[in-house]
Amino acid sequence: MSDHTLAEVVDLTRTYSGVRVLDEVSLSITPGITTVIGPNGSGKSTLLGVLAGAVEPTAGAVRYAHEGSDDGENDKQIGYLPQRVPFRGEFTARETLGFYAALVGDDPDAALADVGLADAGDRRVAALSGGMRRLLGIAQATLGDPTVAVLDEPTSGLDPEMRERAFRAAAARASDDTAVVVSSHDLDLVDTYADDVIVLDRGRVAVAGSRDRLIDDYGVDDVKDLYRAVVSDRASAESDIDSGDTDGDEGSKGADETTSESVHVTGVSDR
Repeated sequence: MSDHTLAEVVDLTRTYSGVRVLDEVSLSITPGITTVIGPNGSGKSTLLGVLAGAVEPTAGAVRYAHEGSDDGENDKQIGYLPQRVPFRGEFTARETLGFYAALVGDDPDAALADVGLADAGDRRVAALSGGMRRLLGIAQATLGDPTVAVLDEPTSGLDPEMRERAFRAAAARASDDTAVVVSSHDLDLVDTYADDVIVLDRGRVAVAGSRDRLIDDYGVDDVKDLYRAVVSDRASAESDIDSGDTDGDEGSKGADETTSESVHVTGVSDR
């Protein structure tokens, strides 16, 4: 693992009922914004769930930069936003973040301000719009400044203005020491914000690397054209672009159940 690699996926395989959803996937996660794109059924949600420690791999492993460090302070420090987050509707936004912030020694008001929800702290979660709940999820996933923040479709089901706001809030959490891994069908936003792009197709990594290098290598103008050039199922590629659909993980009930029933707490959950 290089000095700039924060997480590394090695020969990762995940099966459900004997069906391979991920097939010997290997890749590196570096600081900045890494976007994971691909058709429905390609394995995006499963990959993000394994990376966050919410889904156990069938084979292979995920290694983190600070595993085995002497101080242990940054060991497996991962934040996670699944597609559906079961926040309690009767709690306010501030109370919701306050519970998780207390576990990692963070400031809930600062976290709300970071995602543009400073004025919504006293509003109950049930009264928040879908976009505001996604922003609250981003704030929760990034409490404690995790080394890697994993966000599964943070813009799904939102209107264009709120998609931009949510993606911008996610991107703002990246730094020279922090990786934000985002899955998305919104290729225009991916094109705007991504440092690195991973294209999954049928459970395998079709291509992975820096956005600029991949666009140059394939002689295309943007990520949307890169997606069309790489994904083998052209009909699926065309229907998925800008669809805003959730991944549903890949036709697998098991994956969806695993990632939607719990909230991962940075520094507290096993991973």
